[in-house]
Amino acid sequence: MLGHQPARAAEGPAWQALAGGAIVLFRHANAPGTGDPAGFRLGDCATQRNLDDAGREQARRIGEAFRSRGIAVGRVLASRWCRAQETASLAFPGRAEGEPAFDSFFDARERRDSATAAARKILEGWQGPGALVVATHQVNITALTGIVPRSGEGVVLRIENGEIRIIGRIQP
Repeated sequence: MLGHQPARAAEGPAWQALAGGAIVLFRHANAPGTGDPAGFRLGDCATQRNLDDAGREQARRIGEAFRSRGIAVGRVLASRWCRAQETASLAFPGRAEGEPAFDSFFDARERRDSATAAARKILEGWQGPGALVVATHQVNITALTGIVPRSGEGVVLRIENGEIRIIGRIQP
C-alpha cells in the first residue's frame, strides 16, 4: 500500500481542477472481460458485461471521494451501457443521464470519429457550474485523450482554446 501513496498525492491538481468546474472522464468501474458478449442488447443488462462486486465498490468510492472533498457536481453523463450507467448511479445516485455520445464503439470502430466528435462537442460546451462527470469506456477516453485508463480511473481535463488539456488522473 505504500507504493500507492505517491499516486494519491499526485492527484491534488486534478481534484483542485474539479473543485473549479473541470471535467472528468471515468472509465466504468471493474466489469470482468472485454467488449460485449454475443447477443448484446442496449437496455438489457442481462445481455451485457456488467460490474462485479469490486466494480460496485469502486463506483461507490468515486462518489465518496467527491463528497468527502466537497466537490460540486454540475452534471453526470453516462454511456447507455449498463456498466457505465451503474458506475454513475452508484457514485452519484439519481444524477446519471444517458448520453449516446459516450456509448462504446469497441465493437463498431466505424463509429469512432462521429462518436468522438459528438463527445468533444459536449465537453467543449461545458461551463458549469460544478464539475462535469462522465462515465464512459476505455476506447472513448483514449480517442479523446490518448490515455488508456484503468477500470474506474478518471482523466481530469479542461478545454482551453479549443484543445483538450489533461490536468491529471484520479484513482477509484
